[in-house]
Amino acid sequence: MTMLTRITEAWARAWGDGDTGAFERIVADNYRRHSKSGEEALSEVIRQIEESHAAFSDFRVNVLQAVEDSELVAIHWQSIGTHTGTFMGVPPTNRTVTVNGASFLRHRDGLITEESVVWDPRELLSSMNIWHLGEQVRRNA
Repeated sequence: MTMLTRITEAWARAWGDGDTGAFERIVADNYRRHSKSGEEALSEVIRQIEESHAAFSDFRVNVLQAVEDSELVAIHWQSIGTHTGTFMGVPPTNRTVTVNGASFLRHRDGLITEESVVWDPRELLSSMNIWHLGEQVRRNA
């Protein structure tokens, strides 16, 4: 089985099915994820997966495209779910939410060592019909 197959299957099982163990088994001890919010350890990524599944019923992730180049796998993904639980301080809207993004995963010796993820939080908020968080942020402060 190629690393492309191993990584996309484990990544899709973790994010899509909530089977975080599938992802945990193929990451190195020094794994780090880079996102707009900074550097994150595996425990933070697992928490995000769990929160996504708790807040969005019928949450699923589709791998739209995946390519491998040497020690890097790139995944273009789309997540879809119904917003039925609180997420990022936003109460349930019962709207179908769709978010697109990409993850770039570096691997060495059969394990993922680093991940960089890009996605637009505004796409998430607009899917929930949230256009301005000013009042929501002040109430939660």
